[in-house]
Amino acid sequence: MASLTHIPLPLLPAPPSWYPGHMMKFTRMLPSLLTRTDVVIEIRDSRLPLTSINKSLEAALRKWRLERGWDANDPTRRIINAGPCERLVVLNKRDLVPEWGMEPFRLAMTKKCPDQQVIFASWHRPRDIRDLNKTLVDIARRYPHTPELNVLVIGMPNVGKSTLLNALRSMGIKGKTPKAFKTSAQPGLTQAISTRLKLSLDPLVYAFDTPGVMLPFLGQGASGAERGVKLALIAGIKEGLYDMDTLASYLLYRLNVLDPISPAYLTLLPEGTQPIIDLDVFLSKIAQRMGMIKRGAELDLSRAATYFVRWWREEGGLLAASSDLQTLPRPLFVTNEKRAITNEENFSVAHGWGFDFEWQISPKEFHDVNQKVVESDLASFVQLKMEECIGNYLVQSEKEDRDETNISATQRKKQLTMEAKVRRKTKYARTIR
Repeated sequence: MASLTHIPLPLLPAPPSWYPGHMMKFTRMLPSLLTRTDVVIEIRDSRLPLTSINKSLEAALRKWRLERGWDANDPTRRIINAGPCERLVVLNKRDLVPEWGMEPFRLAMTKKCPDQQVIFASWHRPRDIRDLNKTLVDIARRYPHTPELNVLVIGMPNVGKSTLLNALRSMGIKGKTPKAFKTSAQPGLTQAISTRLKLSLDPLVYAFDTPGVMLPFLGQGASGAERGVKLALIAGIKEGLYDMDTLASYLLYRLNVLDPISPAYLTLLPEGTQPIIDLDVFLSKIAQRMGMIKRGAELDLSRAATYFVRWWREEGGLLAASSDLQTLPRPLFVTNEKRAITNEENFSVAHGWGFDFEWQISPKEFHDVNQKVVESDLASFVQLKMEECIGNYLVQSEKEDRDETNISATQRKKQLTMEAKVRRKTKYARTIR
């Protein structure tokens, strides 16, 4: 089968601003909530382990840890250990990413962000819920003088906070337990902090569900545009802010990066179809196969785009996650069975894991990887690539935080209004002296 050697990123629109009042209210309440919190569980989406980080909450979490005795210079060292203070990062929906990348990612995050304990989980897997429940119980038992353990669950919209809490309650409380929290495939259902939910009787463990909080501004330029489309694909942004053609074009690009030889979408197309880059060609083939015709006997490409995105959300994601580490693009550096590509030093191929990790494999790296017959060596190679991606993300995040112009048009308008009010007050104060 032919493979893709050049996969261009499609043009994407500027990200919308979706930051309802209940999100702002919770962000302001977080510091006071943390004073009554022993464990913070931050839930992220396994497909977007970096994009689903809410940077607007980081300052409050960092201050909370410092106030509870953690060393500012060494995140793994605690100076004063008077009570529980743990931060767990749960990568939910683990069944939607390939298994081979989980341990390399966990090790890469431990190296780059040592203050965060990473756990992969899915509410479909009872073992994951049991392990997470055991982690909370073990933390509570390490502090026998603490009468109860209070857990605060935070994260972006639609990462599965309420669903995971319902599963934890069912696992931790014997007998039948009613569904405690309403859940929805659409973001923004939870708009207020919940009442305490009991997760364990002995020791006592309680949890609070919270509203999903989006970033006030997703960013400028290509990085902000890509961040917005990623969140829209996992239904983390209110539906309707993006058109399906935009989502379909980026989804096609990502599936090609994840497997340039045999992308998951080929199951939708006639047998023998080669990987496709052009969106219109791809949607035309889907419309032809599914009989999506509109008036005038024209192919209904908009309907095909909607079908493609929904297919990925419902079953295609599981199919894409079934790829194996051994499917590294072996044939990409050979033009036929006998003749190797001549200008190898200028040739590389994209490969990735999830929607946040993408790296280039040069011919030399490819040769080295294929010499590594031990699985641990292959995992180490992936870990190094992931560390590079995480490092780039952290550098970009710091740059955005320092950039005072990195705000939305709405935020800028409010800022100008406040500045104008201050000037008027100052001018008035001078006139009455």
